[in-house]
Amino acid sequence: MSARTRFPPSPTGYLHIGGARTALFNWLFARHHGGKFVLRIEDTDKERSTPEATAAILESMTWLGLDWDEGPFFQSERTQIYREQAEKLLASGRAYWCICTPEVLEQKRKAAEAEKRKPMYDGTCREAGHRGEMGKTALRFRAPHEGETVWDDLIRGPISFQNSELDDLIIIRSDGSPIYNFCVVVDDALMQMTHVIRGEDHIPNTPKQIQLYLALGHPVPKFAHAPLILGLDRSRLSKRHGATSVTAYRDAGFLPQALVNYLIRLGWSHGDQEIFTRDELVRLFDLDSVGQSAGVFNPEKLEWVNFEHIKLLNPAELAAAVKPFILAAGYTIPGDDAWLAAMVTTLQERSKTLIEFVEFGRFYLTDDISIDAAAAAKHLQPAVAEPLRSLRAGLAGLSGWTHAAIEAVFQDVMQRFSLGLGKIAQPVRVALTGGTVSPGIYEVIAVLGRERTLQRLDRALASIK
Repeated sequence: MSARTRFPPSPTGYLHIGGARTALFNWLFARHHGGKFVLRIEDTDKERSTPEATAAILESMTWLGLDWDEGPFFQSERTQIYREQAEKLLASGRAYWCICTPEVLEQKRKAAEAEKRKPMYDGTCREAGHRGEMGKTALRFRAPHEGETVWDDLIRGPISFQNSELDDLIIIRSDGSPIYNFCVVVDDALMQMTHVIRGEDHIPNTPKQIQLYLALGHPVPKFAHAPLILGLDRSRLSKRHGATSVTAYRDAGFLPQALVNYLIRLGWSHGDQEIFTRDELVRLFDLDSVGQSAGVFNPEKLEWVNFEHIKLLNPAELAAAVKPFILAAGYTIPGDDAWLAAMVTTLQERSKTLIEFVEFGRFYLTDDISIDAAAAAKHLQPAVAEPLRSLRAGLAGLSGWTHAAIEAVFQDVMQRFSLGLGKIAQPVRVALTGGTVSPGIYEVIAVLGRERTLQRLDRALASIK
């Protein structure tokens, strides 16, 4: 059988960055090995699961480009399947009815804590032979208490647990609802998962689940437990959307391919290479290059990765990516798609996020700009008035509004007034953008266009005393 992996989020909130990396590991592993990637929604927590959270997770997965081959399957629709599998365990003697009340179980837990013992079920009903009824009585798994459970983890190597540490966990609650560890095993078995790739926080669940596989007579999949991600609270977005959601980074102007690139490098490496295309990741990714050390989230490194991916976009792709952020900021784009592509290209080497294109390019998007007082005092002096008038006249007389024609006008003014480029370019920059920092002045003028350029020069000239 070819590789089959899954991602099983709980729809209780946004898709977490850590969950997104787990999904990415599973998606890449399936794609690399020519297998299938399955999406399963673990919504058995009826109180906390919401349709809105499910929609948000699907939206985030789609934005990241993590398409699934099967699903989404919903555990809430599979209750009868879990009950049937539980009945098999009961019939084989691997499960038993437990009549202990919640109050009694709480007393047992407190007693164990007081005696410094591991809180686990003491087996009161294990050999009692109680009769029960599905939906009225809790059903427990009869875990082995001798020997050990061992597996060869594909990331962490051999791991073993003494079976004496395993609890007789409830698999079906007294109200008939199944518990997480049981649902996971049944689903992964019936959906024929070959590999279970997840965070290392699931390691304690693995011996319980392996014993459930064996008791049900299903093949045990291969397990791989990836290291966790540390330092997410350092993110400047930590107060948005539950601190660490994928949508927070989308809304902050990060490219999906950049976030994918960054997340995969939090635990996986390929030599010294830092920037990867999606096709490269599919070709190169495998579990043998996933490390055991926790990845440390670095917001500045993420911005750098995003900047590098921004530079890889062609003008049309970049314009399409930036456009929603311009509109969301309340601006009307003063030109067609070709104009927008030219505009964003002038900022491509300066902007680390898509939002920065809007911030840095404000002077392109509106004529309601204010000239910085300090910049005006320094660069819009009476001595520059005559060269500016000459430059304005030369630009007004151009028959073609091209980069080369605009540069020729500057060269003519510089020669006639014996000025270096900075002496004329900075006053023009202040007049056109309101400040002293911008893309190349010829590019700015070309994008602004004749009418807007002349209007802004006229306003600057009128302000010079």
